Amino acid sequence: MLWIPLTIAAAFLQNVRSALQKSLKGRLGTTGATFVRFVYALPVAVAYFIGLILATDLAVPVPNITFALYVILGGLAQITATGLLVSLFDKRSFAVGTTYSKTETVQAAIFAIVFLGESVSRAAALGIAVSLAGVLTLSTARKPATERGQIRKWGGKPALVGLGSGAAFGVAAVSYRGASLSLGGEGFVMQAALTLLCVLTFQTVVMALFMAWRMPSEMRACLRAWRPAMWVGVSGAMASAGWFSAMTLQNAALVRALGQVELIFTLAASVIFFHERILRAELVGIGLVTLGILILLLG
Repeated sequence: MLWIPLTIAAAFLQNVRSALQKSLKGRLGTTGATFVRFVYALPVAVAYFIGLILATDLAVPVPNITFALYVILGGLAQITATGLLVSLFDKRSFAVGTTYSKTETVQAAIFAIVFLGESVSRAAALGIAVSLAGVLTLSTARKPATERGQIRKWGGKPALVGLGSGAAFGVAAVSYRGASLSLGGEGFVMQAALTLLCVLTFQTVVMALFMAWRMPSEMRACLRAWRPAMWVGVSGAMASAGWFSAMTLQNAALVRALGQVELIFTLAASVIFFHERILRAELVGIGLVTLGILILLLG
């Protein structure tokens, strides 16, 4: 059951990373704020991997073709998922699309069955469904009635792009689990660390080449913002280490479903630090997320 505390810790650290990343939005564009998530996390991943080699007796896995294909697929899927959400950056569309992207857990479960041949128990499926209902409730609680009406429409562009983003995030999660498992061995920590290192290296190179070609000024801005961006990288790398380790141990869909506890952390922070009032719909959403997680863990 080690995957449970790893996932909760990863969700908390991801919440921290997101808050730090948002603080960069005034200094960097959307692409730049996304890029720093990878480039400044890479040195941390390198240090983590080397530290494991020096501090443990775990054997270093040997990458193979299957591993490389999963790394490329997962890395591109994650970049694509982020890009799809960015394409909806108009506030109204972004809110709607983001809500649909939360279907990631259900789609990850389907991809895990198709690509990895894994199964999901009835209790786990119920837990995922209940927690998803809670996430959707939380996501729409503060939206105007017009936006909630839009979210009910599954055929509009925001909905389709949001669903595409959720699908890409689901592919990324399943790919990372597939990559880590393909390495074999008994040291799941080392498997996850090597996967994380290779994925971040690939993503950094791909985005750096793209930005050097199309957005050189944004690239320079990312380098100038190294002080605050460094903390985005540190928290992001630590969160990813937790996600990758948990997904090496457990079905990616279950890990991502439990990881929805991040929304509760976000809501708690808004109440504690910004003194915002919790709406009745948000309480319902928290209750459903919590119930779904309990069903997931106890089932």
